[in-house]
This record gives sequence, structure tokens and C-alpha cells, in this order.
Amino acid sequence: MVLTPAAPPNIPHRGPPDASLVHELLIQGPEPHLRSKVRLDPPRPLVLGRSLEVDVPIPWELHLSRRHARLTMLGSSLRVEQLPGARNPMFVGGSPREEFTLRCGEQFVVGQTAFHFVEAAVEPTPESLRPLEEYTFTRQQLQQVQFGDADRRIEMLSHLPEVIAGASDPEDLGGRLVRLVLSGIRGADAVAIVELDAQGRATLGPWERRFETAGAFRPSARLVTDAFDRQRGTVVHVWSGTESVPSDYTQSAEVDWAFCTPMANRQGQRWGIYVSGRFPAAGGGGGTGLAGPELQADVKFTELVAEIIDSVLRMRNLEGSLAVLRQFLAPPIIAALERTSTNGGLDVSLLEPRECAVTVLFCDLRGFSHRAESAAHDLAGLLERVSGALAIMTRQITAWGGVTGDFLGDATLGFWGWPFASEEAPLNACRAALAIRREFEALRDDPRHPLADFEVGIGIAHGRAMAGKIGTQERVTVSVFGPVVNLASRLEGLTRQLHVPILLDEAMGELVRQRMCESEGRTRRLARIQPFGLETPLTVSELLPPEREFPELTNAHLRRYEEGLDHFLAGRWDEAYRCLHDIPPSDRAQDFLTLRIAQHHRTAPPGWDGVIRIPGK
Repeated sequence: MVLTPAAPPNIPHRGPPDASLVHELLIQGPEPHLRSKVRLDPPRPLVLGRSLEVDVPIPWELHLSRRHARLTMLGSSLRVEQLPGARNPMFVGGSPREEFTLRCGEQFVVGQTAFHFVEAAVEPTPESLRPLEEYTFTRQQLQQVQFGDADRRIEMLSHLPEVIAGASDPEDLGGRLVRLVLSGIRGADAVAIVELDAQGRATLGPWERRFETAGAFRPSARLVTDAFDRQRGTVVHVWSGTESVPSDYTQSAEVDWAFCTPMANRQGQRWGIYVSGRFPAAGGGGGTGLAGPELQADVKFTELVAEIIDSVLRMRNLEGSLAVLRQFLAPPIIAALERTSTNGGLDVSLLEPRECAVTVLFCDLRGFSHRAESAAHDLAGLLERVSGALAIMTRQITAWGGVTGDFLGDATLGFWGWPFASEEAPLNACRAALAIRREFEALRDDPRHPLADFEVGIGIAHGRAMAGKIGTQERVTVSVFGPVVNLASRLEGLTRQLHVPILLDEAMGELVRQRMCESEGRTRRLARIQPFGLETPLTVSELLPPEREFPELTNAHLRRYEEGLDHFLAGRWDEAYRCLHDIPPSDRAQDFLTLRIAQHHRTAPPGWDGVIRIPGK
């Protein structure tokens, strides 16, 4: 085995960060599994007892009263005071005591449970305690390392899924992780989670010692910063193992070796696994230099743990991000995000806003204001019904490859053409609209259904817009912005006046007539109008289901209506009226033109240009 020594000990590096001292109470019961650790909070006294309602509950110790003692931090010491009503004594050094002060490394006992007061910190390493040797290992070198106890190590690794799945929060995950690594490395005295923030400050997370009475735990800040700065994997520091080491060296260091294995960034912080221990009493690390085969195997095991944890957490983060986006984006877009993700993160550039050709669908519930007024006594029930209606709209938009943008009260905005351009985008918008109409009409056949009395109006427009992540630093949504959005909203509003469920703008009407098969949907030109607030008139069209699905209006009826519209636009209102009179009375769309014709006694007004100007929204 060829080892790769790291840079010489006198290499320049960032000054070590200030120590972050942590005081904890390590609690060990009569059985190995009866153990706990409590971080002591200086500003606030903690109550120790057997009740689950106290700050430090120890339910297994029957000699504890429900509220037994008060724990108070006084600087670097722990003050313990027995509470009134506590029946059994606390023992310090074999003597019963009602109140006492502990220094680091001391303990007290109640019944069969020992309470160890310890401190830990990632603190600066004095120059006199620089490591004798420092190593890093390449991935190729570690691949050649053989485990002496492979079965036990593999068994430890097999527990990783339950370690991750059972963790309730990052702190719990860290605690479970250090216990697993400590079990997997026989020569380790202590294992900790360490973090290094953007300012270079090293802090100590969850940690465990094999022997609770071993004294203070003080990981080396130099080792932590070296491991993260070099970004080449695990860095090993060896302080002992040869006769040349000063006699007081290891007494101060308290360990023979330590290594730090960096892990992936987590919420802007770098974190890793810190392991320290001693060589066997027979001496030295064995093998080449001081970092012999056993220590190399320990490094390999820890890196395997780190890689598995990194992979699972990245997948969790990715899945969490995608779970949110699945509410807005179609499955093909989600698949594209998954394909372009790197290191467990999404390629957010795919979602950046840009100008593109989009098809916008605006769908609104009709009569919502009236329902809201009549249901003022049951707003929760109304909200549930509206949520069910919005779910239908959203489901069909995403099912046909669209992106759901904003929810505007009782309305839904969907759009196609972003983040990927597609020739099918306009047609898919129409397919989604027909599916929404179909689903709401089916609900009307069941009078007992909570959505049976709901109707929708849908406007669809095609044009250029800005689409993508739109918003402020505080709130960002995936949406679309531009005049085409306003036009789709105006078309939806016009569905009430034209008495049709779905309206298309001029561009969409032409596109559907040219490209959509009649077995999927049909169109008919309804009128030439100028919506309120818009300067340019446009010919609007209705989108209808195929004839087999909606036989009330045959293709012949649609042709007869458009013949009447041509007469209407040309000012031949008498001929227009006769054509429109041939349309079935159940078709309310004809009323929009026949009412105007009748009001003017079938005669077009002077200066007629074919445009109906809408006076309001």
C-alpha cells in the first residue's frame, strides 16, 4: 500500500475558529440500551425526574421522584439541587448529597443510573500539538483496502436505511449516525458530527464516546478545517505511535489519531464525520507509517457511510423539491428536471423566466359570488367544494402537459409552451379544456354530488409572453406574464355574454380548424368583437366536443351558424336572422347575435363594420 502524505505540517492555512463549548449530561442506566444525552442550556435551569413532563425525563429509574432535581449551569460548572418532595438521595463519590456542584468529568448517581457531566468543543489546536503525520487517501487506494471484519462492517452498513428512515430531524439523524459509526469502528473512542460554516467557524453537533467517563471531548479545529479546505476526502492526523513523541504530547491530545470525512453541503454548511481513537496497547498503527491497514479500513468504512448518507439525503431533497413542483408542472417537465438534476439538486436554469410562444388557458367557476353569499354560514363547506372544482381543472391541465400557474380565488391559470416549445401545445390546451368541460357535465348527471351545480367558463389565447419563475425575493411562483394572459382572462369573461363554455381567440381558432381532428373537437366562429380595454377587434370562436359526443349541435348546424355570421358581418342582417333561426333553440350562442339583430329590426346600423364592442369586462 502506497500512502499519499498530505502537505507538510507547516503549510499555511486559515486560522482556527473560536471554540464552541458544549456542556452535556450523559445518562447511563443499568442496561446498555438505557442511555440518554441532554445538552445543558446555560440560561435556563432544567428539571430532572421520572415524569415525562419534566425537561430531563428518566422513566426507567424508579428511585427518581417525578420531579427530583434542578440542574443549573454556572459558568463551566453544573449546580444540582434536590427538589422538595424528592424521596431518594443523590450520591456523589459514594456520599448522599442534596445539593452540589460538578466540574467537567464528574458524576452523580441516583439508584442504578449514573449522570456524567461532560463538555465538548471543536477548539484550536496548539502549535505544540501539530500532528506527527498527516494523510489523505485516494479513492483508488481505499478500494484496495481489505476489511479484517467484513461481515460486521457490512452488517453495520445494512442498518443505514433504518437509521435514516427512523430519524425525526437532522439532530436525531446525527445522533443515530454517530452511534452506528462508533459501533462499526472498534478502535474509535469517540465519533461526532462537525460543521464548518461559510465564515470558517467549526461547531460540534451530536457526538458519542465509547466510555462516558473518559473526560472532555475536544475535536481538533485544525483537522476539521484541513478536511474541508482540501476537499479531497478524508484527512487523517496521527499524533502518537512512535517513541519520538514527547511524553506529555498524548496526555494533552488524549488520542493517538483522528480523521475527518467531509460530506455534501447541507443548507449552506459543510458537515462531516469526525472519528478519534487510540492505537492498541501493543503499539503503533502498524503497516506503512502510522496509518496502518486497520486505520485505513476504518477510513474506508466511514467514507462508505458518508457516501450512502449523502446519496439518500440528496434523493430526499430532490424528491422533496419535485413533490412541490408536481403540483404545478406536468409529468414530462418533472422528468426533464430529474434528468437535468446534478448532485441531488435541480437544474433551476430550466425554470428561469424567458420570452416564448405560449398557449394560456383561464378557467373560472360561474356563479361563485352568488354561492359565496348564500353559503356565508358554511364557508368551510364552500371552500371544500371550490377546492374540489380547482382539483378537476388542475388535474386536466397537468394531464395534458400544461403548467398550472396562479390560483385566483375560484379560477385556475394553465399554460403550455414552457419550459419546452411544442407544436402540440395549443392542441393540448384545447384537449384539457374539453376534458374539464366533459368532467363538469358528467357531475351534473348526479344531483347529489357536491359539484353538481357548478359550471365553468374557459378562455384560451395564444401569443408570446414571459414564462417561468416570476415574483419577488420573498415569494416566487411558476407563472406566465404578458398581454396574452389578459386576453385569455377577457375571453373567459365573455363566455357569460356569448353563452358558451369555451372561447378561443383568433389565432387559436385558426390553428384548431387547421390541425385538430373533428373526432377530438370542433370550432365555430361566433362573432367579431372588441373586448373592453383592448384596441384591436378579433374574431372569437367556440371550441366544442366532437359531434358524436355533443349531437345537439351537428356539423350542419355549425356551418349554418357560420353562414349566418358571414351575413351578419356583411350587414345582411335579414339573411343572418334566417340562418340563425335554423339553429336549435337550446343553443344559447345564437342569442348573442339574434338579440342585436332584433333590436335593430334586422337592419344593420349606419357605418356598420361588423364589430361588436363590449362596453365592460
